[in-house]
Amino acid sequence: MEILTVNVGSSSVKLGRFDARSTPPRRLASVHLDAGAALPDDLGTPALLAHRVVHGGDLARPMLIDAAVEARIEACAPLAPLHNPPALAMIRACRQRFGADIPQVAVFDTAFFADLPAAARAYALPRDLTHAYRLRRYGFHGIAHQALWRAWQAATGGGGRVVTLQLGAGCSASAIADGKPLDTSMGFTPLEGLVMATRSGDVDPGLLLYLQRVAGLDASQMETLLSTRSGLLGLAGSADMRQLLQDASADAALALEVYCRRVRKIIGAYAAVLGGLDGIVFGGGVGQHAAPIRARILADLAWLGVRLDAAANDAAAPTSRISSDDSRCAVWVFEVDEASELARAGQQALTGTA
Repeated sequence: MEILTVNVGSSSVKLGRFDARSTPPRRLASVHLDAGAALPDDLGTPALLAHRVVHGGDLARPMLIDAAVEARIEACAPLAPLHNPPALAMIRACRQRFGADIPQVAVFDTAFFADLPAAARAYALPRDLTHAYRLRRYGFHGIAHQALWRAWQAATGGGGRVVTLQLGAGCSASAIADGKPLDTSMGFTPLEGLVMATRSGDVDPGLLLYLQRVAGLDASQMETLLSTRSGLLGLAGSADMRQLLQDASADAALALEVYCRRVRKIIGAYAAVLGGLDGIVFGGGVGQHAAPIRARILADLAWLGVRLDAAANDAAAPTSRISSDDSRCAVWVFEVDEASELARAGQQALTGTA
């Protein structure tokens, strides 16, 4: 009785096989594929498939995929154009491969943030527009932030006020108090917030209006600019953090400072939202593997009680505390285990406990 987890990214597909008879589900195998690759022949037929889907709109919990849910995923595709279409294509490919009788569950990145406080999810726009078009801050990377919070609990044995940082090709932050998210950096789409590999993060909307007028950019061109030509790539000509850390140019130096400064600013802002800070948690490809970036982000945060252990930071393993013993704010590095979160949701769907 196996669950197959499916996580479709922009450049790869991550598959996980889990034994659904154990609680939590026990991982049996992991498989990484290039984007667009066919499913391996030796997967077998699972009891259920659990898919990560970035944007679910108002769908606030894992859903058994039927025609209505599939239509909702497709309707949200313009809000997550890099993610929802390939996820939908994989759902259909799995149906063709395993048959329509094998249930498939969509686990939405937005669901973790469905109950953000009203002041955290609202945009200061006219109410008739926000109601008509469902304009709100949805938040993304929710599965990753939930996994980071679960790892924090396992490592520390407690709750508290924590800023979780999912830093990869896409980047986001979340303010979590005892498991409840109070704010997050991504908004109506995954473009809002931090500087990312190729995404701009926060930009003055007036600047975008100006570009439309003087450069004649239409909506499609603007989307391409903000999603695939901006961020680190736009600042320094490379979206690869490893290359930028080896690059001695002024452009690379500026890109790294802009990137780290934006994360540092949001940690301070979320400390205010939370009324103090007990922990900072790093995850994602950059967050887990780039020790110099973690050090730059944490620089000058002594006022928050952060004291970095430089040696621990340089030697950080998949699960490591990198703050010193006398640091009032604990800083940890964790591997983000989205697959296990997907498997838990799948198990709940199988057992009817969702």
